Amino acid sequence: METIVFDIGETLVRDDRHWAAWADWLGVPRHTVSALVGASAAQGRDSSDALRILRPGMDVAEAYQARAAAGRGEHLDETDLYPDVRPALAELRALGLRVVVAGDRTARAGQLLRALDLPADLVVTSEEWGVTKPDREFFARVLEVSGASPEATLYVGDHPGDDLFPAKSFGLRAAHIRRGPYGHWWADHPDVMETADWRVSALTELPALLGGTKRRLALASPPVQAAPPQEETAPPQEEEEETPPEQARA
Repeated sequence: METIVFDIGETLVRDDRHWAAWADWLGVPRHTVSALVGASAAQGRDSSDALRILRPGMDVAEAYQARAAAGRGEHLDETDLYPDVRPALAELRALGLRVVVAGDRTARAGQLLRALDLPADLVVTSEEWGVTKPDREFFARVLEVSGASPEATLYVGDHPGDDLFPAKSFGLRAAHIRRGPYGHWWADHPDVMETADWRVSALTELPALLGGTKRRLALASPPVQAAPPQEETAPPQEEEEETPPEQARA
């Protein structure tokens, strides 16, 4: 494996604040939105359907812009990260892997994530790319920035339909994390179990699964230098015996 790419929501970032902000904007109890998001996950529906149930026909993107204009837009800080994010990403980079963060989020979220200075080589969002998951173009961009072949690129995410299945269909390796509503609900589904190359409950499990000890030893060991070629020496020649003078005259 050369590159590992991470989804954002419920893989690196808790979505608690995200849904709480929507509940406050719509004027409904926070647990109501959480329950509807959970129901959407169980039914295999898009999580934003929870908002449309509360406000039928609502344009979510338009409502987001209205929130931002009212000064109640997106916010992310260190407290939104799962506690295993920094140690896992740092260890993966120490193993010589390229670490990329690429998921379905706004351009504003991309700015906020980059401001956190994560141990990653690249942080980018779907809005910045102009394409969302599970579109194949999204995973084409993932492969483009990975700098590696599909079989040497691993995509890690919680959502089977947005992360696991499309990544595998594009030829990438995929790891499913049991985290968030989708990650927990679908973790033991036969399709997930059959499709995922790895299934984890924490990001800190990944370094060992990707050959952490062997990679660490390989990076720590000095390169073996070939011995300089030795000069060939001619075998010593035997000296000819001199013929005694008496025999020479005979």
